[in-house]
Amino acid sequence: MSEQTLERIARNKNVARAAARQLSMEQLHKLAEVIGEVIEQKNDEERQRQEEEADKARKLAEIREQINEAGLSVEDLVPEQPQRKRGRPPKKAADKA
Repeated sequence: MSEQTLERIARNKNVARAAARQLSMEQLHKLAEVIGEVIEQKNDEERQRQEEEADKARKLAEIREQINEAGLSVEDLVPEQPQRKRGRPPKKAADKA
């Protein structure tokens, strides 16, 4: 079953019913079990991602507070980046001859 088919089934109840008619009750129960596991796994992954983002934000706030307590700014920590030269160098006139 392709991703497009799953998306169609998920968007339209009538399409889902038509697809379900092709399966036995045992297959439908197994499908429901598998989908439940997938949903649980996605919820766990989302919860873990949110916890990691919250931890990162907390660490960043702590570092900013330490920087401020030390009397520094972010600009003091990051050196200026050298300016890049733009464009290509001019061709020499001798190369054309």
